[in-house]
Amino acid sequence: MMKKLAVFAAAAAVSAAAIADEALDAAIEKGVKYLLSVQAEDGHWSDPQMPALTALPVWALSGWKSAPDAAVEKGVRFVLGTQREDGGFYVPKPGRGGSGLGNYNTSVCLSSLFTSGKAPVEAMLKAREYIASSQLTGDDTMAGGFGYDKASRRRYADLSNTSYALDAMRRTESLEESRPGGRRVDVDWAKAIAFVDGLMKKDGPDAGGAAYNDRTPQGGTETNKTGKVALRAYGSRTYAAVLSMCHAKLDKADPRVRQSLEYCEKYWSLDGNPGMGSQGLYYYSDILARALSAARVEEVGGHAWKKELAAKLVSLQKPDGSWANDNNRFWEGDPVLCTSFAVLCLEICR
Repeated sequence: MMKKLAVFAAAAAVSAAAIADEALDAAIEKGVKYLLSVQAEDGHWSDPQMPALTALPVWALSGWKSAPDAAVEKGVRFVLGTQREDGGFYVPKPGRGGSGLGNYNTSVCLSSLFTSGKAPVEAMLKAREYIASSQLTGDDTMAGGFGYDKASRRRYADLSNTSYALDAMRRTESLEESRPGGRRVDVDWAKAIAFVDGLMKKDGPDAGGAAYNDRTPQGGTETNKTGKVALRAYGSRTYAAVLSMCHAKLDKADPRVRQSLEYCEKYWSLDGNPGMGSQGLYYYSDILARALSAARVEEVGGHAWKKELAAKLVSLQKPDGSWANDNNRFWEGDPVLCTSFAVLCLEICR
């Protein structure tokens, strides 16, 4: 029996390696062609009210050798056209408090525009100002974090928006060399990490894992031995914590990073978002790839994650080159969103 298991494991390893060589490039090519086929004439993808849904394909296409410059440039022009006077990239929605998910959109757009190499520095510097000014101050549990909207009717922050904001700010920090007058704009990294640390489980079966925030039961709740109800940790949020800590220049030797990576080993899965099942599966793949790359981790509990993730995503690709989640929570029924996430992941795995 053990001999059969060893043979199966060896065959799986060979299959994963083959994915990384030939099928991987073919899958990216198919995904790129799908994205190109559904770009609107004005350059946007999916929903024009959500600039991030155009920025994600631009980001994915910018990382691939055969993607035509014309398509990327059209997408960049559309995103730039959504920038507001305050520097944010969003479409105002008064019914949502005025900002139309301004923090989320701006963070994704800034990372995308920077990666494309086709956006004016001035526009990106304004976006950095918007993001930095969106960080919550104060001394409560939300301090240091970022929410969906800068102009919000409630005081709110979560680990998803925080990780996108910190990723964008660290990714684009070199732009500050071009800011006139010697002034520098940045976030308060110490406060940001304090926010992240406050969402991490310190003991118990989920030690090292992270929750969405301390108020929204996105991953559900749990009751400890004393009867206290707490929000549960889950997979994608834990990888968001790892990414945030790495951007704050904590390395694998830091006990918080090490404990989170131990959680990732314990709950390793590519069949679902640990603790959330099929919800947010493609976002989970994307944040996993970005976090482990930032942490310079090649294996998770003996798993060569790049090969395994590539093989998993290739197996899920649809005949038209797209990816989509049957579970539409977090907008993952949208093939543009999922295909962008998948292509970005495969480019990292490659």
